[in-house]
Amino acid sequence: MATFAPAHSPFEESPAVREAAALAARIGDTGSAAPARLDRAAAETLYYQASLHTLAALAHGLRLRLHPEPVVTYVGDRNINYSNVCVCGCRFCAFFRPPGHKDGYLISREEMAAKVEETLRLGGTQILLQGGHHPDLPLEWYEDLLRWLRENWPGLHIHAFSPPEIFFWSQKFGLSVPEVLRRLKDAGLHSLPGGGAEILHNEVRARVSPNKCSADQWLMVMEEAHKLGLRTTATMMFGHEEEPGHRLDHLFAVRAVQDRTHGFTAFIPWTFQPAHTRIHCAPLPAPAYLRLLAVSRLVLDNVPNIQASWVTMGPEIAQLALFYGANDFGSLMIEENVVAAAGVSYSMSRADIHKVIRAAGFTPVQRTMNYAPVEPQPAV
Repeated sequence: MATFAPAHSPFEESPAVREAAALAARIGDTGSAAPARLDRAAAETLYYQASLHTLAALAHGLRLRLHPEPVVTYVGDRNINYSNVCVCGCRFCAFFRPPGHKDGYLISREEMAAKVEETLRLGGTQILLQGGHHPDLPLEWYEDLLRWLRENWPGLHIHAFSPPEIFFWSQKFGLSVPEVLRRLKDAGLHSLPGGGAEILHNEVRARVSPNKCSADQWLMVMEEAHKLGLRTTATMMFGHEEEPGHRLDHLFAVRAVQDRTHGFTAFIPWTFQPAHTRIHCAPLPAPAYLRLLAVSRLVLDNVPNIQASWVTMGPEIAQLALFYGANDFGSLMIEENVVAAAGVSYSMSRADIHKVIRAAGFTPVQRTMNYAPVEPQPAV
């Protein structure tokens, strides 16, 4: 595994780091005569060798060039896991149950309606729907669910499913990926979350999620979604069985798709939470999260927004992330089950989110999935 050997001070960087940092300092500088972009070698130098001080200064500088306004955004939404039944059996997942398990469930319309109504009462604007790879549900079940949501709550943004689910249905029902996406969009799907990315490297995925779509297939689903006009996010779950270089592979793969499609609205990295899973390792510490977050901001110069992850890191580290390249505080997260199943359970109200953002010197602004501002809601 690559080792990190940062200098003790931002003023003691090696010549290689100073050269890479000078390049990174020009990213997003519209007045520069020589527009800059990190190549793989410069990204490796910064990720493996630069001090956290240097990475923070570079990433925050680019964040301010991209978003000069003193604002930090967040979305009001709820994660609704419509089922926990899944045939994938990913080693990192503590949430799923195999078919036939006594704790397996499929959400009822009544329960779904109650969750949606509560989300709207709390000032939310969207729901995120995700479940496992359920072996027994026809594609029509998902289409009917989307139509029902659209007809009953026409103002609700439906941010649903994920590339592994889309690819699974494509294989299961003998349809092309574009056809699956088109049918779901016609039924009411508004955008696609970036779940199931883990690490976009096939050797890593073969170890931790061997029954899930490959890295190439994940990227292909996203590219097809963008072609259909569906905006999406991209994610990374890191700190399990990958090497640091695999994380850079992931970032450059996302950047390549974004160069072609410009369909990703945000990138969201978070650290793997190992409790109750079949991967045994220590959780990565906060500096490792902040280091990856900063490098993400620098590499993904074409992805407009970087989200902090208070759900996995807690509010204090998420607040610090606002100075390591993040300009978005993620979600109000009225409900979250998957990370909680791995033993991590932070909770923040809208008032808490506003307090943390304001304490960092920014103005909180609620947004939609597409980053349009939403009328301020009273803190609850």
